[in-house]
Amino acid sequence: MNMRWMMALVALLAGAAGCRGAASTADIPAVTGFEAERYMGRWYEIARLPHRFERGMDQVTADYSLAGDGRITVVNSGVKAGEPRRIQGVARFTGAPGCGELEVSFFRPFWGDYRIIRLEPDYSAAVVTSGTRDYLWILSRTPELEPEQLRSYINDAKALGFAVDRLEFPAPVKVTPR
Repeated sequence: MNMRWMMALVALLAGAAGCRGAASTADIPAVTGFEAERYMGRWYEIARLPHRFERGMDQVTADYSLAGDGRITVVNSGVKAGEPRRIQGVARFTGAPGCGELEVSFFRPFWGDYRIIRLEPDYSAAVVTSGTRDYLWILSRTPELEPEQLRSYINDAKALGFAVDRLEFPAPVKVTPR
């Protein structure tokens, strides 16, 4: 079975598992006043709730760019067992204009919710979830966050019912000075 089909199967199984009773995030609103153009570019994964498809992944980045058809191209990259990994997908808006609510697909026809629930006014950091509280990512424009800022995001996530005691903190991307 090639890697693409294996990942599709994992995504399908993860989605099916999510339907078995994981707490929904429908009560958590997406950010408003969202400007897609400002969200584009590179984001570094600071923390995540663990999932099989990300297990052992370090130095994780997500690169977003606007596609000509109004969608967003998503390229997730990282390092697993010393080997670089990369997967490309597409995102599309599902909420009202100016709402940080999308869905993303790496293996069409399967789509998953992508809800930005916290976003710094300068677009320097974000907290993202999916359709259930089993999914949470803390993202930053830099490979690391100030400890106080990270604690604030974790405390907010805990108050919203996320299992923050299960958060994983992947090794950050090593940025070399020019």
